[in-house]
Amino acid sequence: MRTDSSPGTLPAREHLPAATAGTPVLDVVIPVYNEERDLRPCVHRLHDHLTRTFPYPFRITIADNASTDGTPDVARLLETRVPEVRSVRLEQKGRGRALRTVWSASDAPILAYMDVDLSTDLNALLPLVAPLISGHSDLAIGSRLARSSRVVRGAKREFVSRSYNLILRGSLQARFSDAQCGFKAIRRDVARLLLPLVEDTGWFFDTEMLVLAERAGLRIHEVPVDWVDDPDSTVHIVRTATDDLKGVWRVGRALATGSLPLDRLTRPFGDDPRDREIMDVPKGLARQLVGFCVVGGLSTLFYLLLYSGFRQFSGSQTANALALLVSAVANTAANRRLTFGVRGRTGAVRHQAQGLVVFGIGLALTSGSLAALDAATSDPAHAAELAVLVVANLAATVLRFLLLRAWVFPDRRGDEEPPAPAPDPSPGQAAASPAYPAPGALPQRPHPHAPHPHTPSRPPTPPHDGGAHRFRAGGAADATMRLRPVRPHDTDPGDAR
Repeated sequence: MRTDSSPGTLPAREHLPAATAGTPVLDVVIPVYNEERDLRPCVHRLHDHLTRTFPYPFRITIADNASTDGTPDVARLLETRVPEVRSVRLEQKGRGRALRTVWSASDAPILAYMDVDLSTDLNALLPLVAPLISGHSDLAIGSRLARSSRVVRGAKREFVSRSYNLILRGSLQARFSDAQCGFKAIRRDVARLLLPLVEDTGWFFDTEMLVLAERAGLRIHEVPVDWVDDPDSTVHIVRTATDDLKGVWRVGRALATGSLPLDRLTRPFGDDPRDREIMDVPKGLARQLVGFCVVGGLSTLFYLLLYSGFRQFSGSQTANALALLVSAVANTAANRRLTFGVRGRTGAVRHQAQGLVVFGIGLALTSGSLAALDAATSDPAHAAELAVLVVANLAATVLRFLLLRAWVFPDRRGDEEPPAPAPDPSPGQAAASPAYPAPGALPQRPHPHAPHPHTPSRPPTPPHDGGAHRFRAGGAADATMRLRPVRPHDTDPGDAR
């Protein structure tokens, strides 16, 4: 699968406009399990902080993970007494399941969650969501491992956290610093496409979501936080660590085989004039050259080791052919995955067959150089053979890159026909169109030079439902708010802004 061959389904990021009356901009989810003692003070403290400091409408959603104590009663009481609080009851445990359920059904453009113990200082909440509101980032996480963070916790949890993040960096090449901090946020348009790819329903949910987002090229903003460990935490460290390692293996295998459709999450550049397409420059050439050089250097070392080994029991021509054949197969596989971004098994046999043709050209060059050396001297030294082969391989390398790029792994994006422009909808159709496409629909990527269409007038505000919002896992989402890009030429005369 070519992860860079799709124009993507996410539009360019836009700053969120002022919220429609009655629709929250931020929905903070608090997943709980048997937290009847801590839930009430936590919600009151969070509500008071948001009321004093957050400049947009907000909602606090209590996601009850099948609690068996009085937590559901406390959640319902808070829902009836505090207008911005909602409660959701799930009959199955799992923090990931709770977040997926609430986030999938929320109508807020910014979705966040935090642990019920409020270990993270709430002063980091606005810096967490501000990059998402402005359109700068797609996800945001609190980091306890940043240099400017201030953390109070025991040595055992410190060791486990840092070891886990080292495992993520070594196995999944993760670049974010803290996967487990219970303080994260995501844009709803990103969550709509990212959450269906996340399989875990427990504690590994956060890590899997971040790894997939990072691999898809989404922007993750990190906020240093002040964090105080909760000594009464009910998290089982050993069981959680075991489940996390299983999740690391599962995600790593999926990424290696290319079975995840991460191209659905790619974003185009924004509408800044500086992001216009540059003509006559092959896309991705610099990155491909770097990858090809790295793979080529390793392949050359591998080839020389094979040649030296085969030379112990065969002639120079036979050793060269065998070494070049084995290294060519490995080189094609490595370039396929690392240099040209081709994943999955589709077309692998054809690519290897074409790679063998390229191998034949390299074989002709190196065999010809050895033949010329044998003609020049009857008994060439082994060092002289290696030197001649290095020079011949350098010449073959340039030709190999050109053939791989132009023939074996060509970029087909330029051959795709642009979609036919859709006719302008009638006023009735425009009013009936949903604010967001259906989960299966793929929005079209805007052309960087296309004029911005006239923004329609604001739709009527739906009546606020003050009753309880109950839904089960897998339930349908409520009506969504239409997010309109804020631009200087949005001159709707009917808009009071």
